[in-house]
Amino acid sequence: MDMTRRPRRLRTDGVRPLVRETELSASDLIAPVFVDATADERVPIETMPGHERVPVAEAVDRVEEVRETGVEAVMVFGIPESKDDRGSRAWAEDGVVQRAVRDIVAETDAYVITDVCLCEYTSHGHCGVLEETAETDPSLTVRNDETLELLSQTAVSHARAGADMVAPSSMTDKMVGAIRGALDEEGHSEIPIMSYAAKFESAFYGPFRDAADGAPAFGDRRHYQMDPANAREARREVALDVEEGADVLMVKPALPYLDIVRQVREDYDHPVAAYNVSGEYAMLHAAAEKGWLDLEEVAAESLLSIKRAGADLILTYFAEDVADRL
Repeated sequence: MDMTRRPRRLRTDGVRPLVRETELSASDLIAPVFVDATADERVPIETMPGHERVPVAEAVDRVEEVRETGVEAVMVFGIPESKDDRGSRAWAEDGVVQRAVRDIVAETDAYVITDVCLCEYTSHGHCGVLEETAETDPSLTVRNDETLELLSQTAVSHARAGADMVAPSSMTDKMVGAIRGALDEEGHSEIPIMSYAAKFESAFYGPFRDAADGAPAFGDRRHYQMDPANAREARREVALDVEEGADVLMVKPALPYLDIVRQVREDYDHPVAAYNVSGEYAMLHAAAEKGWLDLEEVAAESLLSIKRAGADLILTYFAEDVADRL
């Protein structure tokens, strides 16, 4: 028997941490924050245990809670006081995200990222301006080029409010280029763009739609979000966003698409982000409530797998809990 190669020699307690290949830290994590212009007090999100919608007046307190765990960055999502067919509250100067961001930037040291999309703000729940036949006989559901102008206005309004980074998530063709051009024209050339470069039409988004009140009133998002079966298409989508000036490349969801995270990591030297989405969070909670899994352990292992696949940044609802342990 050849005993010269014994991998277990490097698994003893003293050496095991020294040879660890992947490390997870609080600075890798981004915590989502939901700000609700219709609420006077915190509202628990039933499908996402431990998370709440907070009124604008409590946005700063919520971010301070995140910061106390060691997490340095937040992603702000807004629930507006009213909606219309174009989502005009998305870019309003007194909109929910704009008001919250101004307060957060003025009173905390958090790094503030904003979600740039229209689905939470439109009365129909889709991510842009609808085709005339969208409800009865859709071709692409959302009119692409007309939507670009609205996304650009929204991103600029977030930058004016003080956002440190904007994150367009609509999967609209040329959204990164349009937003980059608008930001630069308005004097915000220093604001980076974290593009949801490969965002799939996933069944794992369900709880988020409760959290952000953004479910489509009819149909689905197959005409603008990607087919879960397509990996080569993801490479093309990411390549286009790189050409248009994306600074950070996001893959969403994370766990079912670790192969895509790895591919983006190998193809580009950009920072890579992955969104550990609401369904991934909720299913681990549900299994833990049954006593089938140890929640702390599987949460940490899940995030470690995303980091190991190549993500530099992880947007996750586990951010605070995992950071507290680290």
